[in-house]
Amino acid sequence: MSRLGKAVAVDWRSGKDQIYFFFTPYGLYSRFSLAENKVPEIYPLDVSGNWDTFHDAYYLRFGFTTTGFDTERVDGDILWLFHYGEDRVTPYVTKYDQDYECCISTVPVQESRWHQLVPYFDLIVTGTWWQTRPGRAHLFRFLMDNGNALTLDFGYGTLVEEAINDQTWPGLAKYQDRIMTGAQNDRTFADSYWYLFLDKDEYIRYNIQENRLQSGPMPINDETWPGLLPG
Repeated sequence: MSRLGKAVAVDWRSGKDQIYFFFTPYGLYSRFSLAENKVPEIYPLDVSGNWDTFHDAYYLRFGFTTTGFDTERVDGDILWLFHYGEDRVTPYVTKYDQDYECCISTVPVQESRWHQLVPYFDLIVTGTWWQTRPGRAHLFRFLMDNGNALTLDFGYGTLVEEAINDQTWPGLAKYQDRIMTGAQNDRTFADSYWYLFLDKDEYIRYNIQENRLQSGPMPINDETWPGLLPG
């Protein structure tokens, strides 16, 4: 069991880096400030009324942020939220502009640039923008709950499925069936970490540039993630 429940974590890059946690069964969200290392006291808040036209996170599956991708602004920060529609069957993606805090569009995934993900949609636990060096802005990786992972490369137009093991994801295999959600900490002057949140209120840090487990598992508590867990 986990006190985080069925939370969905997403990274935020506009301004100071943050991680948002959507508590999907309750329609609430919290913001964890990486710079201040805490959740501000005003949270949690209702999703409805605070995310423009994205007002119901109940069917949210996963999400992540890109910078300068699918936008005319080189430094434009876009949050991609992947969720089911009101019919609970059709996968949708909401494109949210972090800089202007507004929804740009909500369309079926099948009709979007992410259409290759549709056959795997219900299996994906978390995904992230995999920018390991300049010029690699079109690579994305996703972890699934069947022991496999996906690599989507828009530069080549390819989608590759592979098993999660110590050759493909060094150090991750022993935790792959415990992953609940994840979000990236895009550190400016150091390697980026993918925080992967596990059941039993633990987390690990995966080094994106080095493609290996960096540390963990570590407990999620008021010392490591102050204010995140419900009281």
